[in-house]
Amino acid sequence: MRYLKTIICLMCLLGMTFSGHAQTVQVEQKIDSVSILIGQQAHMTVTVTAQHGAKIDWQKFKPSQYITPGVEVVNSVNGETSEVDGMTKVSKIYTLTSFDERLYAIPPVKVSVNGKPYVGTQLALKVLTVDVDTVHPNQFFPPKDVQSNPFQWADFSLAFWLSVVLVILCCIVYYLYSRLKSNKPVITRIRIVKHIPAHKKALNEIDKIKSEHMQVSENQKEYYTKLTDTVRQYIQERFGFNAMEMTSNEIIYRLRESGDQKSIDELHELFETADLVKFAKHSALINENDLNLVNAINFIDGTKTAAEETEEKIIPQLSDDEEKSRKSRTTIKSLISVITVAVVVLLVYIIYSVYQLLG
Repeated sequence: MRYLKTIICLMCLLGMTFSGHAQTVQVEQKIDSVSILIGQQAHMTVTVTAQHGAKIDWQKFKPSQYITPGVEVVNSVNGETSEVDGMTKVSKIYTLTSFDERLYAIPPVKVSVNGKPYVGTQLALKVLTVDVDTVHPNQFFPPKDVQSNPFQWADFSLAFWLSVVLVILCCIVYYLYSRLKSNKPVITRIRIVKHIPAHKKALNEIDKIKSEHMQVSENQKEYYTKLTDTVRQYIQERFGFNAMEMTSNEIIYRLRESGDQKSIDELHELFETADLVKFAKHSALINENDLNLVNAINFIDGTKTAAEETEEKIIPQLSDDEEKSRKSRTTIKSLISVITVAVVVLLVYIIYSVYQLLG
């Protein structure tokens, strides 16, 4: 029975010990330097060890607020947070400075954990001044001007040599362009030629004559000249002999060899009337003019072929010299394009490198 009571007492003591240890809140306050020169800064760290999830309220200082007369709080930032033995360790860093030479007592920082106040430990900060030799005032020198960084050739050498290469490439491009421009251009355009059947062209011309009402005009010479020229041109293209340079009788003679006798006789009447009007100042009647127009149309319709309108692509044939010139121009153009791309890339890289060096 006595041993049982002893065991129970020991267990109670252990439980109270662990409970008290779990509920203990520790506040540690330290500074990274115990002495500074006037205007320098020191960093004071306040660390709180509390249960996980505990609410911690730190003492707040405004910028340039005195933590103690003569010592200012420049700013404060949150430090590291870690877990140690089931407890949470949180820190806050205060930056301090002073402009008066003196030994200062830094008061404890107040911290509230779950609404209960705690304080750190008091610290000391000694502020020192710079020794000034007042006996030799000539040794004081005015502040120096802002000095630029010294020029180092190694930093700019790559950009310089790339610039030299860029200039050389530009000269090459100019030379190639001048050579290309001075050379005669090679014509390689493809022409599309429409082939209209001879009877369609002749009938189109006759339609123009009819639309202008030339058969009823007073200028009969112009009317018969256009009408016979249209027929002559049709005969030349249709039958393959030079009717434009032949007389009317010569044309009729050539046509009689392979033509319809009736249509040729009607065409003969047309040519005779036209010759009288053009060379003998003959005045034909209006119905005679209409009849000759109809005879021309009948002759064209009676001798036309079944050819349809076609298109032909005409590609110019190049000589050996022109072919070599064309290949040379193509090579020069390709070379100019490649060098131009290289010039642009080099220029962008050089500008970026110089900007990085001067920035």
